[in-house]
Amino acid sequence: MLGWFEHRGHVCIVFELLGLSTFDFMSVNDFLPFNLDDIRHMAYQICTSVNFLHMKKLTHTDLKPDNIVFVKSDYVEEYNPKLECTECRLRKPDIRLADFGCATYDHDYHNPVVTTRPYRAPEVVLELGWSHPCDVWSIGCTLLEYYRGVLVFEPDDNIEHLAMMERLLGPLPDQMIKRVVSSKKKYFCNGRLAWDEGSASGQYVSGCCKPLKEYMTCHDSDHENLFDLIGKMLEYDPATRITMEEALEHPFFLPLKQENSA
Repeated sequence: MLGWFEHRGHVCIVFELLGLSTFDFMSVNDFLPFNLDDIRHMAYQICTSVNFLHMKKLTHTDLKPDNIVFVKSDYVEEYNPKLECTECRLRKPDIRLADFGCATYDHDYHNPVVTTRPYRAPEVVLELGWSHPCDVWSIGCTLLEYYRGVLVFEPDDNIEHLAMMERLLGPLPDQMIKRVVSSKKKYFCNGRLAWDEGSASGQYVSGCCKPLKEYMTCHDSDHENLFDLIGKMLEYDPATRITMEEALEHPFFLPLKQENSA
């Protein structure tokens, strides 16, 4: 915060002038994927920032590419022979988190439903209660979107969203399903998602989603480590989902630490 002032009863806060959001940059770049090194730099900064929030007993609750902003979004245009097209390459992938309007302290009232739908964690969809791990899920969705260039989940409703999760990650755990109460019970039958894969919605989900590892475009150690990290962020059970502190020690970030110590 650089400063603040009041205007017509509103507190206005002054921050540094930033560049495009990561979503707007993807839009300018025709939704081409970010390269792996940029994803690594961005992911480390995101995890560092969100770890700071969680240490301060805050949950952001609305992490997504729109709310992650480049310090400077300057880029050069380069031809990518692999994609056979010209792409925008960032000069420097430094980012800031933005939009804390829905950030919630641990002791504050927790609205049952938070987070923009495509980045919403399963415990939020099922109204099982949420805390810091819902941010981690949103980051996992965001990193996969950076890798692919397009949304991971784009559902019309909750049950379609759950079906997409199962297509990507396998069946929801029994213990989570057993905890479902009230109106959300209608999503399940005999302990399984009440989902017709032969319906129009079922065919849509089958066509637009596939198991997580099938999205890998390369199977070297860097890509394997990224997908291992994303998989740990997209763990169904918030109690066993990786924390931000743990994520910062993940092997995916080892090249950054070696670079900084050189």
